[in-house]
Amino acid sequence: MSTKKHKVLVANRGEIAIRIIQACVSLGLDFVCVYTRADEGSGHLALARQLGGPEAAYRVSSYHDANELLAVADHAGATAIHPGYGFFAEDFRFARRVAERKRGLIFIGPSWRIIRTLGDKINTKRLARSLSIPTVPGSDRPVYDELEAEEIAETLFAFQAEQGIANSVVLVKASAGGGGMGIEEIYDIEQFKTVYRRIRNYAKRQFHDEGVLIEQRIFDFNHLEVQIVADRTGTGIVHFGTRNCTIQSTGRQKRVEIAPGFRPEEITYAFDAAKLLDDITGYSLAMAREVGYDNVGTWEWIVSPTGQPFLMEVNTRIQVENGVSAAISRIKGQGDVNIIAEQIRLGLGEPMGYDQSDITFEGVGIEYRVIAEDPANRFTPWVGRIDQFLAPNLPYARLHTHIPMDAPYEIPTEYDPNLALAIIWGKDLAEAKKRGTDYLDELTLSGADGTGAEMKTNIRYLREKTSTILQF
Repeated sequence: MSTKKHKVLVANRGEIAIRIIQACVSLGLDFVCVYTRADEGSGHLALARQLGGPEAAYRVSSYHDANELLAVADHAGATAIHPGYGFFAEDFRFARRVAERKRGLIFIGPSWRIIRTLGDKINTKRLARSLSIPTVPGSDRPVYDELEAEEIAETLFAFQAEQGIANSVVLVKASAGGGGMGIEEIYDIEQFKTVYRRIRNYAKRQFHDEGVLIEQRIFDFNHLEVQIVADRTGTGIVHFGTRNCTIQSTGRQKRVEIAPGFRPEEITYAFDAAKLLDDITGYSLAMAREVGYDNVGTWEWIVSPTGQPFLMEVNTRIQVENGVSAAISRIKGQGDVNIIAEQIRLGLGEPMGYDQSDITFEGVGIEYRVIAEDPANRFTPWVGRIDQFLAPNLPYARLHTHIPMDAPYEIPTEYDPNLALAIIWGKDLAEAKKRGTDYLDELTLSGADGTGAEMKTNIRYLREKTSTILQF
């Protein structure tokens, strides 16, 4: 590490906070973490106190309060902030404030300018097209003219007809919207004018911007990702393979992630899957180089049943599923790759020390998100007390969790119901699937809600989905 001694503020909670703390310790760095009243029973707080003593954790009213986080950083003498994922991880204004305040700190993530550039989906789409990188067909800027918008919609219906899509769908979206707001589907060009005017008026009323996006709706796609890692020079850029995150809840929340993204060695696809993986990796690296990407990030893709890739977005942060990419990765032949540790090390200015030729891949990894929810009831979160949590200790499995395994735990209602990440490795897909189902069969998770009703989890759902992973 650098001769300068760093202290990292862990500005997050749960399993990602635990993994950041562990990464700091492995790198010889000091750390300080935060917690809220609701997280007093969380394992990340217990670990911080165990490894760093009582001064290693400060209570805050909210993980969303930038002023509180920076006050803790100043009081504790932190020199860097790791935002984890969620909260401030992709907030370029926060990253800029961290770096440019009077007592400047290192933001462990991409520089704020890159977050701003790639955090704008329209800008990302425009940039990709300038590099001849395929994106979801449709407009790459807000459209304010009705005739122009209608022409775009007509070309999309024609494109879908050429693809042999029987029931074409075009999306009309408020460009300034988000979170699913201001989006409607049209199935025929005759519907367009009415829907366009309705969305335009909605956008003006809600967002004070009449801009509308016209995009193709893609069905039956697979969701793939490319894991990018870069140093602060913006020139040392490598990838740590692909992931498939297609198994999701009804709300499009990921539940099972597999690395690599396809497995043509064991599954037959209707297209050249090996070439597809090479293509999206090459496209992602080209775009990262173009912007001088300088930390960890993920390029997210959707792939059609005919093997056509479309760039969806770039996540300028560490992702929940980084560990499944690490599980199949080797650097100079060595396993136990820790992408979070790499992110911290490189974020603090260390040279990469390897290039793409030093990175190889071995086997198949599966990551299960173990969640308190009811998959049979639209994945409704379950709230209550966990009384027992037991997991098998196996050489091919890793469990990341903030749930104490030696005491009851009340699931906070303030946060998402994620309980644990189980990462399984196998020498091939068949072995990974067998090990995955065996692991889930041995996992014990029980508790009750306030009425005494039995705890609900998605473990059975995860087991059922294992049989079809990577099939398309």
